[in-house]
Amino acid sequence: MITPAKIPLKLLALLLLLTATASITKGQEFGGNPPSIKWKQIDMPAAKVIFPYGLDSAGLRVANIIRRMNGSIQPTIGFKQRQISVILQNQTTIANAYVGLAPFRSEFFLTPEQNSFDIGSLSWPEQLAIHEFRHVQQYNNFNVGFSHVLKVLFGEGGQAVANDIAIPNWFFEGDAVFNETHVSEQGRGRLPYFFNGYRALWADGTNYSYMKLRNGSYRDYTPDWYPLGYMMVSYGREKYGDDFWKKVTQDAAAYKGVFFPLDKAIRRYSGKDFDQFRNDGFDFYKKQFGLQQTASNSLTKRHFDADREYPVYVNEYTLIYMKSTYNHIPVFVVKKGNVERKIAARSVSLDNYFAYHDGKVVYAAYRPDVRWNYRDYSELMLLDINTRQERRLTRGTKYFSPDFSSDGKTIVTVNEGTNGKCEIHLIDAEDGKLISIIPNRENLFYTYPKFYGDDQLIAAIRMPNGKMSLDLIDIKTGKNKYLLPFSYQPIAFPVVKNDTVYYSATHGIDDRLFALSLKTGQLAQLKNYNINGSVGNYQPAISNKKLTWVGFTAFGYQLNELDKSRLEWTPVVPEATRNGLHDFGISALTRDSSTDLLAKVKNDSLPVTKYLKSHHLINFHSLIPNFVDPNYTLSLAGENVLNTLQTQLSFTYNRDEGYKEFGFDAIYGALFPYISGGTDYFIGRRGYHNGQNIYWNETDVHGGFELPLNLSSGKNLTYLQAGTDVYYSGVNFQQPYRSQFADRSYTYLNYYLNFSNTIQQARQNIYPRFGEALYLDYKSSISGMASEQFLANGFLYLPGFAVNHNFVINAAHQQKNKNDVIDFSNDFPFSRGYTAENLYDMNKVGANYAFPIAYPDAGFANTFYLSRIRANAFYDYTYATDFYTDGSKFKGTFRSTGAEIFFDAQLFNQASISFGFRYSYLVDPDIFGGTGRSRFEIIVPVTVF
Repeated sequence: MITPAKIPLKLLALLLLLTATASITKGQEFGGNPPSIKWKQIDMPAAKVIFPYGLDSAGLRVANIIRRMNGSIQPTIGFKQRQISVILQNQTTIANAYVGLAPFRSEFFLTPEQNSFDIGSLSWPEQLAIHEFRHVQQYNNFNVGFSHVLKVLFGEGGQAVANDIAIPNWFFEGDAVFNETHVSEQGRGRLPYFFNGYRALWADGTNYSYMKLRNGSYRDYTPDWYPLGYMMVSYGREKYGDDFWKKVTQDAAAYKGVFFPLDKAIRRYSGKDFDQFRNDGFDFYKKQFGLQQTASNSLTKRHFDADREYPVYVNEYTLIYMKSTYNHIPVFVVKKGNVERKIAARSVSLDNYFAYHDGKVVYAAYRPDVRWNYRDYSELMLLDINTRQERRLTRGTKYFSPDFSSDGKTIVTVNEGTNGKCEIHLIDAEDGKLISIIPNRENLFYTYPKFYGDDQLIAAIRMPNGKMSLDLIDIKTGKNKYLLPFSYQPIAFPVVKNDTVYYSATHGIDDRLFALSLKTGQLAQLKNYNINGSVGNYQPAISNKKLTWVGFTAFGYQLNELDKSRLEWTPVVPEATRNGLHDFGISALTRDSSTDLLAKVKNDSLPVTKYLKSHHLINFHSLIPNFVDPNYTLSLAGENVLNTLQTQLSFTYNRDEGYKEFGFDAIYGALFPYISGGTDYFIGRRGYHNGQNIYWNETDVHGGFELPLNLSSGKNLTYLQAGTDVYYSGVNFQQPYRSQFADRSYTYLNYYLNFSNTIQQARQNIYPRFGEALYLDYKSSISGMASEQFLANGFLYLPGFAVNHNFVINAAHQQKNKNDVIDFSNDFPFSRGYTAENLYDMNKVGANYAFPIAYPDAGFANTFYLSRIRANAFYDYTYATDFYTDGSKFKGTFRSTGAEIFFDAQLFNQASISFGFRYSYLVDPDIFGGTGRSRFEIIVPVTVF
C-alpha cells in the first residue's frame, strides 16, 4: 500500500484537479424519466435491481444472474463487495449500459440493436448483466492503496480518478468481455466481427503506436479499446493463470511503484515489460488468424477513406449506399461506374441501414423526446432520391430495419416495445399507418425482415436463449419455419432474390456469405475472397448479373463487386456451418467451474417490492476541489441513483478579499421544469471607502425554474433552455461600520433563454458547418433598489474555404441602467486582449476563421498524446458608452485582431483536454488595463472530459 507521503506532489495535484470531473459518467441523464414511471426493486446483498412496473421478468432474470454469477467469478478479480443499484431503463432506443462511480450505480438500456455481429445474439438483459456486473466487481476491488486514500479524502470521485489513471479503459472493458465470453456460450471474444479492426490493420501491414491505438486519430482508423482489452486480458489469463490480472490490477490500483503502476505490475507478474507483453499478445492472435507474427514497421499507405455500407442495386450499373467520412456526416450516394454522386445527407440515426425501392429510400431515424432524455424514438423516414425531398413517415415509434414489399406499397419493420416485446409491423408506405402486427407466439427477436412474395417474410431471428436461425414467417398466421439449425453463430443482413436468400453468418474465424435456396433447401458458401485486404463479408446486394458485398479494411468499410459468373460457391451442409463458435486458442475460457454459467442460472422467484423515488434522495458521493485563483473551493456533491436530485454543499475562500463563503445548492429534475434553489452566506466581504477597508457579511438566497427542451429532429440538433430565478441578497455590516452604513437588501429576477440549432458534426469538423446559437439574459430588481441589465449573445456558424474550416460570427449587446446600484455579473464577450469593464451600453461584432493545422498523432511516456493542432484567426470590434459622475458621456472603441492556437490532446490516454495560446493586437488603447498593444494569453482548459 502507498501512503500519501510517498505520492509525488505533482501527481497529487493533478489527481485533485481531475477529481472535479470524476462525477461525469457516460450514459447517465439527469431528470431523464417522466414522473409517470413507477419503479419496483429486488434487493440483494450484491445489487439492488430497480425496474419499471411491467418489467418484472427482466428484473428477475438480471437479479438471478447477478446472484448466481457473483460468487463464482470473484476469485479472478477479488472478494470485496459493496451493493450497487442497477436501474433498468426501457424508454430509450439506444443499446447501451454503464457502471459508474460518483455515484456508484449502473444503468441498463434495454433496447437491443439489430446487428447480431456487433454485440452478439444473447438475450439483451442477460448480456448486460454478465458484462456490466464485472465492472461492479472491478470498482469494488480497486478500492485499495492510494485509490482508497483518494476515496477517503474525496469520496467516490476520488477513487474514479485514481482508478482511471492507474488502470486503462482497455482493461475494464477487456476483462468484462472476457467474463461475458467465459460465462456464456457466446460472448464477443468468440465473434470474428469483434476482431475485424485489428485483423484489417495487420493484413495491411499497419503498425500504429500503442498511444495511437489507445487515443485514436482524426485521420486514420483505429479500433476502440474493447478488442485491445480482450486480447490483452485473454492472453494474460491463458499464459500466466486466471489470477494474473487480479494481482496486476490490485497492485496498479494501489499505485505500487507510483508511476505507470500497471506496467510495473505486468513486469512483476509476467517477467516482461509491457511493450513485450503487448506484442506477444498481438502475435498470439495474429497466429490464430493465420497472419504474420512479426509486426511491420511500415506506416499506413493511406488515411481513412470512408465507410461505404448497405449497397442496393438500382440497375445492373448503378448502386446506392451510405457513405460516411471523417470530414462529412453520413450521406446517401449513388454510384454509376466509378463516379459517386451525393444524393442527400442522412438524418440523425443509430445505424446506417436503409432499404430502397423504385426511387424511394426508407430508414429509421433517431428522435429524442422534447423533455425526457431517457425517452426517445426510432421513426421511419422516406426519402425521394430524385427530388431529394424527405418526410417523416411515423411518429413516436420504435421501429428498426424497415424494408419495402415488391410493389413498394407496404413496409415491414421491427418494433421493439418498452414492454420488452419484439414484433413485426406492416405499415402503409404512403401514410405510415399500421396495417397489421405479425403474431409472435414464441417470443422471438426479429432482425432485418424481408418480404418473400406477398404472403411471407424472411428474417434472422434470435430465440430467448440467444441461438439464431433464419425464419420463414407466414404473414397472416405468424407461423414460423426455421430454415437453419439453431446456433450461437450470428446471422444478419438477409436479402431475398427470386427464390434464394443471401445472408452473412459466422463460420469458424470468419463471417461469410451464404446462399440458401428456399425451394430446395440447398445451401452454398461464397469463397472468402478478401479483396483489397478486406475482412468479413457483410450486407450483400444482388442484381441479375452481379453481387456486391461489404468488407472491412484498414481504411473503412469498402464495397466488393464481382460478376456472378466469376463467383465460386461451395455447397455445404447446414449442420456443418452451424456447429459452434471459435475460442481463438483461449483454453482459459473453459477451465473453471464458472464456464457457461449463464445456462445454469435458474429463474428463481425473488421478493419484489415497491421502490420509493424518495429513497436516499440526498446522496453525497464526492468532495470536489476547484482551485482557480482567487477562489479556492471545496464542494460536497450529491446525486440520487434515479438522477432526479443533485445537491451541493460548498466552502469557498477568496484570496483577494479574504472572505469565506458557505453555500448549498440543489436542483430537482423529476418534474416537467427543473426546480432549483440554494443559499450562500459570506463572512468578511471587504470594500474600500474613504481611505479605509470596510467589512460586511452577506446572505444570498435564490430559487427558480428551468425548462430544458430538446427539439432535435431530422438532420438538426436543436436545444432550447428557458428559465427564471429569483435572487435575494442582504448585506449586514460588521462592527464598527454599522454606525456609518445602514444594512441593505434587494431582490431581483433573472430571466434567461439559451437556444442552439446546428447540423450534425463529422469527426474532423471543428464546429458545425451550419448552425446558430443565441443566449438571452435579463436581470431586473423587484425590491430594494431599481436596477436592470440585458444581455444578448449570438453565434453564427458557416462553412469556410475548405471542408474542415469554419467562419464563426459573434454578435453581442449588453445594456444596464445608468445608476449601477446593483453589480450584476458581467458575461459580455468583450474584445479579446482588453481588460473588460461592465459599462452602460456595450455592442460587439467578432469574426473568426477556424481551421486545422496538423494531426500529429504522437505523444510521449503514455502520459500526453496530441491528436490535432488547430488555429483561429479573429477580429473583434466593441463599441461602448457610459456616463461619468458629472453626467457627461463616455464613448469608447475597442478593436483587436490576432490568432489562437489550440491543442487537442489526451492525458494518461484517458482524459480529453484542449488548451491553447492567444496573441491579441490591440488597435485601440486599453484604457481600463495595462499598456502596450500586444497581449499573450494562455487558454486552459477549453474542455476536460
